[in-house]
Amino acid sequence: MQIQFQVNGRGVPRGLTVAMIAIGALCLVTGLVFAGISVAFLTDAERARGTVVALDWHEDHDGGSRRDNPPVAYPVVEFTSANGARTRFQDSAGSSPPSYKVGEQVEVLYRPDAPEDARIKGFLSLWLLPLIFGGIGLIFTGTGTVFALVSRRRR
Repeated sequence: MQIQFQVNGRGVPRGLTVAMIAIGALCLVTGLVFAGISVAFLTDAERARGTVVALDWHEDHDGGSRRDNPPVAYPVVEFTSANGARTRFQDSAGSSPPSYKVGEQVEVLYRPDAPEDARIKGFLSLWLLPLIFGGIGLIFTGTGTVFALVSRRRR
C-alpha cells in the first residue's frame, strides 16, 4: 500500500512541511508553558470553600462569521482566604449552558500571597489551554512529519 500526498499533481511542497512542523512545535512549546503555569499554581495554591455568587454573561464571538453564538456564563465566586480576607473573583473558564449555579459551593484554589489570583478547582480552569495548544501542536507536528517522511521516501 502506497500513500501519496499531492498538491496540484506534485508532492507536498517542502515549505509547507517545514511550516507545519514549525507551527506545531511552537504550539507544543506554548502548551508546555501553560501546563507549567498550571503546575506552578497548583504547587503554591491554598484551598478554600467558595460560593458562586453570580454568573457574568459575555457575548463570546470568535471573530468568525457566526453571530448566533449563545452568550457564555463565567462564574463569579466569593471565598474567605486563610487570613480571613473575603475575596471575589471571576473564573477564567466560561460555558454555555453554565457549568455552575448561583449559590453552588465550589472548591477554590488561590495563591496565599495574592488571593485575587484564584481559580475554581476544575479541569477547564487548569488544563484547557495546555490541552488545546498541545493538541494542535501534535496534529501539526505529526502531519508535517508524515509529509516529510513520505516526501523523503519518494526521492
